[in-house]
Amino acid sequence: MWISIYIILSIALLLALLSVVFFLEKRLKKEQQQRVLVEEKLRKLEQQTDSVHLASIESKLNPHLFKNILNSIQSHAYQTYYALDKMANVLDYILYESNKHFVTPQEEIDFALNLIEINKIKISPLFDLKVKTKLDETDPFYTQNVLAPLISIDLIENAFKHADLQSSNAFISIVLEFKNGLFVLTVSNKISSKTTLKKEKSGIGATTLEERLHILYKNHYTLERLSENDIYTAHLKIDLREQATQMPAS
Repeated sequence: MWISIYIILSIALLLALLSVVFFLEKRLKKEQQQRVLVEEKLRKLEQQTDSVHLASIESKLNPHLFKNILNSIQSHAYQTYYALDKMANVLDYILYESNKHFVTPQEEIDFALNLIEINKIKISPLFDLKVKTKLDETDPFYTQNVLAPLISIDLIENAFKHADLQSSNAFISIVLEFKNGLFVLTVSNKISSKTTLKKEKSGIGATTLEERLHILYKNHYTLERLSENDIYTAHLKIDLREQATQMPAS
């Protein structure tokens, strides 16, 4: 009898232990599943956080990039507007003033400066371009019609056309002077090592300038052209004092 009771109690205890083991196993499995879910949520949250952070960075970068683009456009737009404004001045001068026999030195010098500004579009902002003016605006000849129009265009255009714009020591130097009735234009530039393509009508500008100077000013001008150590210099000086009384009215 005692043996039967012992067997029954043993079986009951075993069943109870099995139930506890089963319960604990089920609970552990459930906790593992919950932990996996929590880890998955945390991972997604981290990804979302990274995405939000990245989006935040991009939201800062994109407007910054956009602002830089706008600044560039604004800079080019201003440069274009500035060049067009100078172009308008040059066209006005060519259309209206160049029809006159003579213009004032002031008008021709203003034209030359506008022409230089237009040509600056061709070169880098870092290019060594020096422009100087030495003007006596109180000189009575400065505002008189005593100078042939477009007399400075050939020397200035040639500097930008034939200068070496690529090398590190390239430069263009332009000096405009007017004092005591003397108009002086000095243009220097480093000569490009590249062979200039010869055109059918090349050299006409230089020939025309020489002919105009000889006809208008005879022996009251000098035009010197010098090439030395890869540097080309043109120096034009016109004495307007002697010619002023002989020139016809514009």
